[in-house]
Amino acid sequence: MLGSVLPFSEEAADRVSEYCETRSTPITDTLQKHWEYTRGKFSDADKMSSRLQGSWMVFTANDRKPKRVLEIGCFSGYSALAWYEGTKDTQAEIITLELSPKMIAASRKAFEEYGVEDRVKLVEGPADQTLKTLTGEFDLIFVDANKDGYEGYVKTILDQKLLSPNGIILCDNVFARGLTIGADCAPWVNDHVRPYWLGCGQALDGFNTRLVQDERVDVVVLPVFDGISQIRWRNV
Repeated sequence: MLGSVLPFSEEAADRVSEYCETRSTPITDTLQKHWEYTRGKFSDADKMSSRLQGSWMVFTANDRKPKRVLEIGCFSGYSALAWYEGTKDTQAEIITLELSPKMIAASRKAFEEYGVEDRVKLVEGPADQTLKTLTGEFDLIFVDANKDGYEGYVKTILDQKLLSPNGIILCDNVFARGLTIGADCAPWVNDHVRPYWLGCGQALDGFNTRLVQDERVDVVVLPVFDGISQIRWRNV
């Protein structure tokens, strides 16, 4: 196959997603319970990662064996719970940043309920400020917050050397539902949220374009989920 993306229809894409999920190691009961809770509780629950992406997070963390994990954008705590599950071997410290009081409350409740406060620390406030207070290196950094902030967040991470020599940054939603690539790439996005995602797409296109020009890092943009950028130091 010379191309990188199969030309799925919307219906076929749903079938492919279901196929992958049912043939992947499933998420834990804890993650499933919290995923269902978030989906039913919050009107913007589509900002949460899918169950398949949760499986990918657990797999990735277990494979890379990070000792410290940083997450920018906690939402309801689903992804932090996945990083926790995937780092039981290394007992990694997990720091997650969140601004929204509503989601801070939801995350704190979840972390207490599921008993992960021994390793998960939630830092409140604007990430462009709280990020600058962090010290040390992180082996896995997950960026999934306001899309117009990605460029600044990654710049701070690199400038402050927060990424360990063999670490990786994973930026989620870099396709902005497809609107990063072009306004005609996501006809299924409804009019209610289209302006929001169009703005995200414009910001992320700038981020993606400038990031690959940064000579400090190697970057691969993967057409999985809503687009994932993988970033690592060059010539470590």
